[in-house]
Amino acid sequence: MKNFGVLGINREMSATLAKNGIKEPTPIQVKTIPVLMKGLDVIAQAQTGTGKTLAFMLPIIEKIDANKPFIQALIVTPTRELAIQITSEAKKLVANKDIKILSAYGGQDVEGQIRKLKKDIHIVIGTPGRLLDHLRRKTINIGKVSMLVLDEADQMLHMGFLNEVEDIIRQTPRERQTMFFSATMPKGVGAMATRYMNQPVQIQVQSERIILDEIRQIVIKTTDRKKQGELCMTIDKYRPFMAIIFCRTKRRVSALNYALGEKGYNVEELHGDLSQAKRERVMKAFRKADIQLLVATDVAARGLDIEGVTHVFNYDMPQDTEGYIHRIGRTGRAGEKGVAITFATLRDDQMLNSIEKEIGMNLEKISSQQIGEKSNDDKAPSHGTGKNKKYNKIAKFSDKRRQEKSWTKDKKSGGSQKQKIQGKKRATRGRNR
Repeated sequence: MKNFGVLGINREMSATLAKNGIKEPTPIQVKTIPVLMKGLDVIAQAQTGTGKTLAFMLPIIEKIDANKPFIQALIVTPTRELAIQITSEAKKLVANKDIKILSAYGGQDVEGQIRKLKKDIHIVIGTPGRLLDHLRRKTINIGKVSMLVLDEADQMLHMGFLNEVEDIIRQTPRERQTMFFSATMPKGVGAMATRYMNQPVQIQVQSERIILDEIRQIVIKTTDRKKQGELCMTIDKYRPFMAIIFCRTKRRVSALNYALGEKGYNVEELHGDLSQAKRERVMKAFRKADIQLLVATDVAARGLDIEGVTHVFNYDMPQDTEGYIHRIGRTGRAGEKGVAITFATLRDDQMLNSIEKEIGMNLEKISSQQIGEKSNDDKAPSHGTGKNKKYNKIAKFSDKRRQEKSWTKDKKSGGSQKQKIQGKKRATRGRNR
């Protein structure tokens, strides 16, 4: 059994990891950390939820010289949420060190970021747009960066950030250690690696099968007209502790969020049109399990690791197999079981067949009529196996909450007082739109 010390991580950092409940490295960490500790360039391919963040963050922290008052490591991410998450994890690791970390992403007060950049920052974690903004303003200096990470490199290309990313890379020193971390390796990533990396070591961890085996995957054949009603029936049947519901567009997210709120569900929305402050409030509440249902676009599918998500609902079919895997990967994490339910119309048949072929599985099909039927397999996955104190706490909170109130309106009473107030607020908001 390998430990972090064997990989080259010092005792103090290993103790910090242990305090955070991390004692054994994952396969991607085992393969990647020793290579990065040698200073070599790396292209690492592994699915989300496999420990990629620590795979690059641990070697970076080991190499940072806190006595040098300039940016030594730059981590570029495609989304604000991922930047926030990586920053949160990094700050836990440097809690007892004099290493300064700054996250830079859109929606934040740029003047506040500028003030912080004037101080001794060692690691910057940011999105392409905001990093370029600082570069144009000349408020950030990455001319001495010795370590560069592109996290979710395939997603950055998919989101159209190729030119922005290359502009950023060109302003870093040629003599640097470069790391690409990605779930897939499209041609664009390979071409960029050829241009900007020095004989990179290619590392691949085949983990899709492991992740998928922890998730019960169900397909409900439906129509657009029936979909919303059947979603509500499914939520009532499976009674998830926490769930993410994925929609294709921001407009569909907002419409579904409003409809579910009107029916008394504890729900919020997450998409790119929300202010950054609102997005952060929603994510904070969801992490604390103050929100049961999160209706989201695919902005939430990449990189987010949220404990307690028992179910994922694909209200709209994802655009490709990669998107499907990333969506359902929000559940069944940390060795726990999960449930992923996809609503498929006739026009989704081709994509559904493609997904089954690419993941090598036939998904479980149920009809609309079967949603109302009871089954011993329909309970929400149990959590709190003793491995993770925080997970146990969430599990106990789940049981207590279920005993105290129903997630949906009681037909006789019209719902709890809290739900009535929530409904009134939503009705007022709807009239003011």
